[in-house]
Amino acid sequence: MSSSIHLTNAKGRDATVGMSPVKARPAPKLGVPGVTVVFRRYVATAESGTDASLKSRFSNDYAQELIKADPEVDRERVGTLIEQTQAVYLDGTGQVMYADPRFIELIVNADGTEKERRDPVDIASNINGEAPVRWTGRKVSIKDAVRRFSFRRILQLQHVDGLTFDYLYQMAKELEDSQSLMLLGTGEKGSGPLVLQANGRPYRGFLSGRTKGKSYKLMLHLSDMELKKPVAPAGRSGRGE
Repeated sequence: MSSSIHLTNAKGRDATVGMSPVKARPAPKLGVPGVTVVFRRYVATAESGTDASLKSRFSNDYAQELIKADPEVDRERVGTLIEQTQAVYLDGTGQVMYADPRFIELIVNADGTEKERRDPVDIASNINGEAPVRWTGRKVSIKDAVRRFSFRRILQLQHVDGLTFDYLYQMAKELEDSQSLMLLGTGEKGSGPLVLQANGRPYRGFLSGRTKGKSYKLMLHLSDMELKKPVAPAGRSGRGE
């Protein structure tokens, strides 16, 4: 992902500024006070101990064989510490594939039904190119935004010199005063989505700002889902009976 973004302000002036992910708060730690919990992974069974393998050797009813001889336990492998793993692809029969699979892009309608299948299309990042990300002038109140959109990521915009400090401070001040988010977009009309990295997920971008004295905080909220009230089936009012 790019560490900078090229965008315009309300007056149409553009600048390239820094951008970084917002650090998440540390998650609660598991364990007891004064004791560090360490997770380890061990081999639970080998291929010879799987249900399919045991059925092929002892038929479907192999319970007595488990009691008599523990054939599902491979003493050379079970209990071995797993330190590193590597992903492999399996085909429909469970066999290892030694060549990369061919990926297909699946396009679906709003109701989840399949619309089209096609070869993946390479999409370039568009937030730090020659054409800037545009301040569209379309504001959404904070109260409406949290009810209309699901936000997946938050990035913080940062100045790189004194000029861009004033540039971003004024943005943050305007958004703070209006208690709203500003929709950002790409393309000549600012109607396109933001793509942060090559072949990345397209997002809608919303700016929020706060100031405190001579300090500011300008955040870019990224959404890929609009929340809509589900449509009630025909013949039903949606009220309980």
